[in-house]
Amino acid sequence: MSTGIWIMIVIIALLVGAVGGFFFARRYMENYLKNNPPINEDMLRTMMLQMGQKPSQKKLHQMMTAMQNQSKK
Repeated sequence: MSTGIWIMIVIIALLVGAVGGFFFARRYMENYLKNNPPINEDMLRTMMLQMGQKPSQKKLHQMMTAMQNQSKK
């Protein structure tokens, strides 16, 4: 085989690997964030208490729902 064909094979393999790696990493991160959300109700309650607000369950639920809806967009 000539050198040109080997170079083409290497370039194609690199492109396929880069595209495959991108989609694998994207899927992995989506699943990770779905299973381990960056913020939960306990963290939200703690933040509100630190800001001097008394969090009600209704307010916490509203804020969590709003954040989940925003993350789906």
